[in-house]
Amino acid sequence: MNRLLRAALRLFAAPRVNMREDYERVRRFQRRLAARPVPRYRALDRQIVSGDGSHRIPVRVFAPRVQRRDDVILFFHGGGWVTGDIESYTPACATMADLTGCVVASVDYRLAPEHPFPAGLEDCARVARLLLEDPRRAGIRDADRIVLMGDSAGGNLAAAVSLLLRERGHRGASRQILLYPVTHWDHDPLTSPFASVRNHGDDYRLTNTEVQDYLDLYVPDPDRRRDPLVAPLMAEDLSDQPATLLITAELDLLRDEGEAYARALEEAGNAVRLHRVPGALHGFIALPRFSRSLREAYGVIDAFLDGALADDPPPTGEEAT
Repeated sequence: MNRLLRAALRLFAAPRVNMREDYERVRRFQRRLAARPVPRYRALDRQIVSGDGSHRIPVRVFAPRVQRRDDVILFFHGGGWVTGDIESYTPACATMADLTGCVVASVDYRLAPEHPFPAGLEDCARVARLLLEDPRRAGIRDADRIVLMGDSAGGNLAAAVSLLLRERGHRGASRQILLYPVTHWDHDPLTSPFASVRNHGDDYRLTNTEVQDYLDLYVPDPDRRRDPLVAPLMAEDLSDQPATLLITAELDLLRDEGEAYARALEEAGNAVRLHRVPGALHGFIALPRFSRSLREAYGVIDAFLDGALADDPPPTGEEAT
């Protein structure tokens, strides 16, 4: 992306909101956007009872127009653990089903600040555990066909679910797809170990302040933010994790921590493929189907679902720092 276009993006970036005060307004705005006409899709709403029986966890199941694979994608949406739901992510999930040819099950986990950590994580882990232990609930016989997937905070939850299932001695997924996930707890440009936090944290799609606001709402106790189930990159043991596809966006402040997590998984002996989408901004999974970034990402996802795990060439030049 040339400097002129970068400057234009900064100039016309969406007005910033105080997420601590305005999260409910953002939720309403996201739902209104999702209510716009979208391509026709087939979906089925289900509910799963929580582990303690106190509430039900909605799950929306999307069927592709043409089913090309037997895999079922269990999807955890983004939104900083505070915004987003199955309604606002319906267009993205309908697209996901069609472009992968897979059934997609989107989990409507509880949101902070009403339900802080670990409430949303427990909901995601509950659904994953039930499907992995009895894949017939997902309409398949083989649990290896269940793929965990999430974007941003949802990518964080997918990684944390894999760690939590192993920690509790439950069967884990054989594969996971993490899209520009949150993996670290520090997004202050003065103290973060990652260059992308300093280079891309005050413009474009997502800012340092917004990420920190989300974390404050999700994990009010600062001492708990280093917990590996909040910041997976802090885990001392990353062995026995699913084969992982980790996709980052070049102009995203979360880029470097996501790539660091991919390297840490690989160093722990896991099969990993890392792919950086050039010129992409945070949140590109929700872009229209004709978007180049979206198409490139789904090309890599298709290859991963077909068994390709070869890493892409490492980034070079200034953006590799």
